Amino acid sequence: MLLLGDGLALNLMMVAIPAALAAYWAAQAAGRRPRRWTLVWGMGGLALLAVPALRDADWPSFLAVVAALAVGSLALHGGRTWPGVLLGPIGLNTAILTGPAWGWRGLRERTGGARGNLGPVLRALAVAAVLLLVFGALFAGADAAFADLLGGLVPDASVSGGPWHVVLLVLGVVGALAAAHVAAAPVLWDRIEVLPGRARGRLEWALPLIVLATLFAAFNAVQLAVLFGGYDAVLEETGQTYAEYARQGFWQLLMVTLLTLLVIVVALRWAPRDGARDRRLVHGVLGTLCVLALVVVASAVRRMHMYVEAYGLTRLRISVVTVEVWLGLVIVLIMVAGVWGARWLPRAVVASAAGGVLVFGLASPDGLVAERNVQRYEATGKFDLAYARGLSADAVPALDELKEPLRSCALESIARDLRRESEPWFATSWGEVRARGILDDRPLSAKADWRECNRLQTELLYR
Repeated sequence: MLLLGDGLALNLMMVAIPAALAAYWAAQAAGRRPRRWTLVWGMGGLALLAVPALRDADWPSFLAVVAALAVGSLALHGGRTWPGVLLGPIGLNTAILTGPAWGWRGLRERTGGARGNLGPVLRALAVAAVLLLVFGALFAGADAAFADLLGGLVPDASVSGGPWHVVLLVLGVVGALAAAHVAAAPVLWDRIEVLPGRARGRLEWALPLIVLATLFAAFNAVQLAVLFGGYDAVLEETGQTYAEYARQGFWQLLMVTLLTLLVIVVALRWAPRDGARDRRLVHGVLGTLCVLALVVVASAVRRMHMYVEAYGLTRLRISVVTVEVWLGLVIVLIMVAGVWGARWLPRAVVASAAGGVLVFGLASPDGLVAERNVQRYEATGKFDLAYARGLSADAVPALDELKEPLRSCALESIARDLRRESEPWFATSWGEVRARGILDDRPLSAKADWRECNRLQTELLYR
């Protein structure tokens, strides 16, 4: 109620750890014992919450929090099959209504079912609160250092934020009870049985895939020819610019990767399975398709690299390239599963997604965007000042390398936001702390006013 009212940073971890311990004790009381994957999902969820504590940018922090809730729910439910790992991350929602009722029943059982038995507990809590308030105020008045320490440690509980604090209290209690209820009595999504599709004949199954693989091979051959023969001839024949060629190709190849994964899933469902010959046929055809799809992934990443060279790096571009690389990893996992069995594949795919979100957040996307664009400016003299001004405090270390007055123009809006924000220590990310330190050591130039910045932006735009 008090920790999460001012923003999200280390306070998320401070709230999540007690909730995780409560769920663990609820599971123990119900006779459940943690398994290896339960600990993997639980520790992974807590690790994902380190992203908001380290990074100021909202978008990787949002992805990390959503992924943390998903793998945390999976830790509570467990799951080995595809239904288990796909429904487990959202299964916590089913306990939002049942959790509080379960908690109320448990409270009544532990107090003998009588309201009078709650009286001693409530009176004890009231007396403890009064003692803390009275003696805490006296000690704070007696020593200024202790008052500063107490002011930094105790969250702000102002009257103006009262309704919001009440909402957070309700959400916290309901969420903790839902997690504890799932830990004690999870829904066993693994029991959902997915019947295999009807096996098709070899010709009916293999012919479309062989035709598709042939098309993949032809496309990849053209890509290799372009790679070794140079792009100039291709651009001259097509009439496209370097950037248009790269941009057009990337989005089509990203869609090709997604559709290839869908084709593989459908093909596995209806694959022939009468004996060893059918298994060899399936492995050979789908293995070839996977290898060719990896070449497509590499081509898509190369296209985006070309586009970044022409126009610079942005949040969208670094995000979609990350997704493309992850899709390539999923294809590799499918290939490995074809050799060593697929029992581990559902959990491995989900773990790779959560790991990708964690690495993405810890890598500081805004910092990478700023660093790449500063390097591009030093090499070409081109720089998108308007875009740089919209980045978060994570970009300050890279933008600090620019020369004046461009440095101050790029950092002005970020510095203004940092001056306006005054969150307590537990709601302040390390990215913000580092940015404030840099700006305190090297204040912005007074010469970089709005007229000078507008002139610079116009000049850079037409270079």
